[in-house]
Amino acid sequence: MSKVERVLTGALARVPAGASRREFLRLAGLLGGAVAFAACDDGDEITGGGETGGPVTLNFAQPLDVLRYAFALEALEADFYTRVVANAAFATAFASAAERQLLTDVRDHEIAHREFFRAAITAAGGTLPTLTTRYPSTVNLGDRGSVLATARTFEDLGVAAYNGAGRYLVSRPELLTLAGKIVSVEARHASAIRDLLAPNTDRFANVSDLAALGANEALGLDAKATPTQVLAAAQPFIAQSLTATGV
Repeated sequence: MSKVERVLTGALARVPAGASRREFLRLAGLLGGAVAFAACDDGDEITGGGETGGPVTLNFAQPLDVLRYAFALEALEADFYTRVVANAAFATAFASAAERQLLTDVRDHEIAHREFFRAAITAAGGTLPTLTTRYPSTVNLGDRGSVLATARTFEDLGVAAYNGAGRYLVSRPELLTLAGKIVSVEARHASAIRDLLAPNTDRFANVSDLAALGANEALGLDAKATPTQVLAAAQPFIAQSLTATGV
């Protein structure tokens, strides 16, 4: 079976039974990128551990490890929103149907992103890192304020991570283009979450509070973070130790 066939077979198998046409087309669009990656890649080797649940080392000199980095972040976000939506207190914490729908849509986006990277890494002959999520006691998945504060942390971090990792994909323009498509969706998530936290204000667009990560409100430039910064921020939510090399 060719790499392209493996991508299609593996990813399409993950489309939930009874999925809507919208969800199918969303995943199909992401599949196009996975196919593009699989068709041109001869299979980079992965350095570092993590495959058996041990420490995860990501070598940013290898494009495949940049995908594993993105997979780790998307898997964390997908896990978080899945837990939030499945929580018994979801309807109580988020009494507004519109807010529940927004968080459900974000969950679906993050799952689609995770599955895209899963398919692309597997198609390239790579191995997925084994990750175990954990949440500090300060995170209450049944409380609106706690959920939104955590979501804001994840979404702002995700945008900064993609912006900071683009430089490692300059030799792979097809991957850089796909990363740009995904980070634009993550930025929509970030603005939506900020608007829920402070409705009818400029907080959905204002990035002055991210100046430490290079955001410039006056110039309209969002934040970017190095892999080392991102992994340190994500570490409290992932049981395995995370290390970046080649940065």
